[in-house]
Amino acid sequence: MLTRLSLRLRVFLIFAGLAAAILAATGIGLWLGYSRLGQPGVGQGFVQAGVLAGFAALGLVAAVWYLFDLNVAKPIETLAGALRARAHSDVTAEMDAAIARYLGDLAPAAQAAAQSLSETRSALAEAVARETLRLGSEKARLEALLSDVPVGVILCSADHALVFYNGPAADILGTSRGLEAGLDRKLFDYLHAAPLKLAHERLAATGDPDAVSDLLCTTTTGARVLAARMRLLGDGGAQGYVLTLRDITGEMAAEARREAMLESALDSLRRPAAALATLVGVMPEDALPAPMQGALKDEVARLSQAVTRFGAARDEALSEAGALPQTRAFDLAQGLAARLQAQGIAVTTETADLILRCNGYEVLTLLDHLARQLTDRAALHLAIEEEDTGAAIRLSWTGPRVGVGELDRWLALPLSEEFDRPARSVLAAHATEIWPEVRPDGRAALCLPIRQARRAVARPKPLARKVVYDFDLLSPARTDRLADARLDKLTYVVFDSETTGLNPRQGDEIVQLAAVRIVNGRRVEGEVFDTLVNPGRPIPAVSTEVHGITDAMVADAPGVEDVVARFHKFAEGAVLIAHNAPFDMEFLRRVEGKLGLRFDMPVLDTVLLSAVVYGQHEVHSLDALSHRLGITIPEEDRHTALGDTLATADAFLKLMPMLAGRGLDTFGAVLAEVRKHGRLLKDLNE
Repeated sequence: MLTRLSLRLRVFLIFAGLAAAILAATGIGLWLGYSRLGQPGVGQGFVQAGVLAGFAALGLVAAVWYLFDLNVAKPIETLAGALRARAHSDVTAEMDAAIARYLGDLAPAAQAAAQSLSETRSALAEAVARETLRLGSEKARLEALLSDVPVGVILCSADHALVFYNGPAADILGTSRGLEAGLDRKLFDYLHAAPLKLAHERLAATGDPDAVSDLLCTTTTGARVLAARMRLLGDGGAQGYVLTLRDITGEMAAEARREAMLESALDSLRRPAAALATLVGVMPEDALPAPMQGALKDEVARLSQAVTRFGAARDEALSEAGALPQTRAFDLAQGLAARLQAQGIAVTTETADLILRCNGYEVLTLLDHLARQLTDRAALHLAIEEEDTGAAIRLSWTGPRVGVGELDRWLALPLSEEFDRPARSVLAAHATEIWPEVRPDGRAALCLPIRQARRAVARPKPLARKVVYDFDLLSPARTDRLADARLDKLTYVVFDSETTGLNPRQGDEIVQLAAVRIVNGRRVEGEVFDTLVNPGRPIPAVSTEVHGITDAMVADAPGVEDVVARFHKFAEGAVLIAHNAPFDMEFLRRVEGKLGLRFDMPVLDTVLLSAVVYGQHEVHSLDALSHRLGITIPEEDRHTALGDTLATADAFLKLMPMLAGRGLDTFGAVLAEVRKHGRLLKDLNE
């Protein structure tokens, strides 16, 4: 209850209680004195004395309360109001420190806090404005870059609504139904849904964020054929995706015309060549002079060979399916089963663990088309088997076999409602055929060979897909004098090494070297140098216990000179940073003569930088520095070159603003301060 009262009222109640206690104590004392003496005269004097003492005490307390209220309670409330005004109402006027002049350092401290708050607000507003301008500039640059990408790029939400598209994508989509591309419109307003939905479902089922699906799709009108690649974005069930589109309608038409021309040319040559060879073969020996007849036979033979080579080269080119995407056999079989099940057609599947080089959607559509022709047959079964020439897809059933003529009629029909072209076009696109056969168990089947297939192997760990950029490098404020360069504008290479021992002068060598780059005050994630090194000598067991690197691990690694030369190129034009740099630099500089190069880059040492910030009396090991700066080095990464390099880089990035806070924001200023701590470590800058 008392906490709801104002500060001044609470102070008043304290002093009122004090006054009441004094009066009560005075009254009790007088009563006790009077009762003991029993003399009225004396008692009357005591009463008067007690009354006077009580009023005096009351006046004293009132005076103290007044002074306390005037000089403590009121100033505190005034000060609190002023601070709240500056904290919540964006008041920027300077506070009057005289309002709390009797409160010691409270008023100056409050004034400093208010001023700091105002400065922080101003700095934050400037930083927000600056970053907003920078982000706006970067956004404009990214938009310019994406607008110039020659393929259509589309970003769709999980429910297939357009979230982003660039200029080429707008051109592609805008030709469908005469409907211009628009945000939040369904992608299926422009493109046929079936192949896109299938690709999206397959990618979602893989659970692999780096998986992609290559497919062919068509516009809803105009029958433009598009080569597309889909990649999912985000995690979880609701996943959007990026779709890149390239219009290959013209390419396919040109390819068809070229193939038709080649086929016509080949036929026009094959038949006359065969006829000539036949005529020359039956020609009487005395029909022409012997030299002429021999020359004629030679020319006809060469013509026949040329036609044969031409035909073989064309067949080989047709069988080359390198442009076709890769499809897992299991996905193809499951996709067909799901599609047929939706139509009320039951099918069983059996697949080898194969990767087929084919357009999964087209082959799936072809198999669906054929299965729908077999509805009068029972017990459909799809098998995808490995063969010497690749793989074979067999659709078998129980019942009468299909004749060649009947199969040709099926292949002449349109592939589906979405594709007007005949089903046989899928075979031509894959340079293959399909034929009826009877299986050893008596079941009839259709056999579709896929020329290129391989066994599925464990997928290697995908490389990180990163877009590495820093638009500040387009217009950096650089200076020719390194000493005047700001620390946050320099490029750094932070590195560390693991060695066979601690004495390079006695033959110890590097066994691992790692480095990362820092550009414009941030570590570039994708730019890492990390390699084991063959030291050309055994690694002592005591060293292996520290860094865990054995002779077997470095047996096939590159040699010291090769690695050092590559590292020199990696670090070219940058400032080198290491923890205890003289140790690592001695290993690098001892091979300078053999390589004909010099490590003459500027060098900063985080040991010395730590001494500048924390003083020489502190411990400056990497573990101690990381602990002070809140950097965690995983135990498995400690005493590995890359682990220690990352810790050193993070430490430097945290030391840099601390140095700037002390006015050491240029390389020259830091170097001058570092040299004051030369008794800890030698400065390597000449």
